[in-house]
Amino acid sequence: MASPAAPNLAATRAVLAVILSTVFFSCMHGAIRHLSAELHPFVIAFFRNVFGLLVILPWFIRDGLDLLKTGKIGLHIARALMNTAAMLTFFYALSITPLTVVTALAFSAPIFATLLAMLLFREAVGWRRWTAIVVGFLGCLIVLRPGFAEIGLGPILVLIAAFAWAIALSIIKVLGRTDSSVVITAYMSLLMAPLSLIPALLVWQTPSWEQVAWLVALGVSGGVGQMLMAEALRLGDISLVMPFDFFKLVWATLIAWYFFQERPDLYTWVGGAVIFVATLYIAIRERQRGNTVTATAIKG
Repeated sequence: MASPAAPNLAATRAVLAVILSTVFFSCMHGAIRHLSAELHPFVIAFFRNVFGLLVILPWFIRDGLDLLKTGKIGLHIARALMNTAAMLTFFYALSITPLTVVTALAFSAPIFATLLAMLLFREAVGWRRWTAIVVGFLGCLIVLRPGFAEIGLGPILVLIAAFAWAIALSIIKVLGRTDSSVVITAYMSLLMAPLSLIPALLVWQTPSWEQVAWLVALGVSGGVGQMLMAEALRLGDISLVMPFDFFKLVWATLIAWYFFQERPDLYTWVGGAVIFVATLYIAIRERQRGNTVTATAIKG
């Protein structure tokens, strides 16, 4: 018979895991911002993928090439293409946009994913999720303030990245019917490294040893953050885990203030909160419907 304390322990571990994941993701974003002062974002993205391969190495040691068995290689390539496009645009946005603005707008990916699910999979979207979608886009408008503040290239790139992520998540939804999450992750890591090398070569800069150290830390931070978020969702329900994902904006604010002398305005906080609440509601509704893809989108 299970101990009554077991559910509480699992919930506590889930909350700690998601909070730690937000720390690692925020540190990765801060490192990208720091390195982009000297290295082109496309070069940083390439090394992020290369060193991110270290995370899936244990799986290959355990399973060998059996890990790559799939009947949908074309979809894996399409997913990797969209993920690479999202990463390149997101990394470039980080290099030219305040960290908190990028973090706030990045919460919008599940909104795009819900719209694509409706268009591509003919999923019924009731008035509750439609309301959440409208509220989420209202949050984006609060951050951007069109007509009151100039909308720069960076915020536009973040929204493009969020849309590309949403397309990738729609492909994952199809792949998840036949392939395990381990297979999907392995193909993503293996394909994104060579795909991101192509644009990196166009602007190539050989990093110094100090920059290599930063790049290794960046790649590992991203991989560890993904693993911690996956573990959090395994241990706890999304309604418990995902509210703590908002800590990304908290850590981004602290990093931006301390290292880059950036101070977010009230509109970024309010708009980010509105976007997050809308995407959280969408994620909970998706989990109730038995669809975890949109919930996964909030990983960022």
